[in-house]
Amino acid sequence: MMVHDTLFDRLARSRFRSRFHLGEREHDYARAKGRMAIIDHAQGFIAQRLAPAFPRNDGKQTPMRGHPVFIAQHATACCCRSCLTKWHGIAAGRALGAAEQNYIVAVVMRWIDGEMNRSVPAIAPTTGKHLL
Repeated sequence: MMVHDTLFDRLARSRFRSRFHLGEREHDYARAKGRMAIIDHAQGFIAQRLAPAFPRNDGKQTPMRGHPVFIAQHATACCCRSCLTKWHGIAAGRALGAAEQNYIVAVVMRWIDGEMNRSVPAIAPTTGKHLL
């Protein structure tokens, strides 16, 4: 499975998905940990929270903040099995294979890479509240 620009074009047009951005804390965390550590975290979160055929608390298993990967999952519609079906065409009700998990990690990391290359606003992610 390949990550296509058309997916990111669609996500950018979504009023809900396009409002997600890394806040200063998440940006600093990702920079301090490094890209490889964030990839490891993404792989673990996807394997544990998204890959099972029937994930625990599906639809609510991905927090809205607290880690760059969580924010990226919401921004890219990789947060629950319903969103994976709607946005990525990955059917629910069966365990995700290795190729699908790798695809999701690639989508999440492409979004994070984009966020790391933009200037960071001093607002909390998704809330619009000032940190200072």
